[in-house]
Amino acid sequence: MIPFLTGFGAGLSLIVAIGAQNAFVLRQGLKREGVLPVVLMCLVSDAVLIFAGVGGIGALIQGAPVLLTVVRWLGVAFLLSYAVFAARRALRPGALKAADAPGKGTVWSAVLTAAAITWLNPHVYLDTLVLLGSLANTHGDPGKWLFGAGAATGSALWFPLIGYGARGLSSFFARPASWRILDGGVSLLMLTLAFFLATGH
Repeated sequence: MIPFLTGFGAGLSLIVAIGAQNAFVLRQGLKREGVLPVVLMCLVSDAVLIFAGVGGIGALIQGAPVLLTVVRWLGVAFLLSYAVFAARRALRPGALKAADAPGKGTVWSAVLTAAAITWLNPHVYLDTLVLLGSLANTHGDPGKWLFGAGAATGSALWFPLIGYGARGLSSFFARPASWRILDGGVSLLMLTLAFFLATGH
């Protein structure tokens, strides 16, 4: 159980920090649009990456820096685009109430956005494939697989928590001003992440 608990703690410590993925899941939870498929996309993606790292893919990624460079600039472009869209939502009060546009966003568009935020973020590869993969392999076999299971379990608990837990804030976000603050903050977050990606931090 020690490798499992160690993996659980390591996985949670990496995903709990508010980032592009968490911000998107939180927003979908507040809007109550496509929460389940978005949550599933995020936790399945994390599990695939974690177990790929446990299986040794992280070593291959470290040996192919060109791949990370390509993904990095794709991620910068995507984050900048998302920042613009979030800023536009913050400036348009009529589009801020989820209840005003129940069918405006499709489930597929939400899932594709979640996939892009996850798979176009180089830090995801560094955190899951390289860092968690390296930590897992210090536990030997089969300990490394228990470590990976623990990390994946942390992800599986976290995303439903913020996706469905966001509903508790729905009364606060019933006001357009609250959505303006959220989307403005998301826009600034995406710009900040894009800057750090572009500068290699």
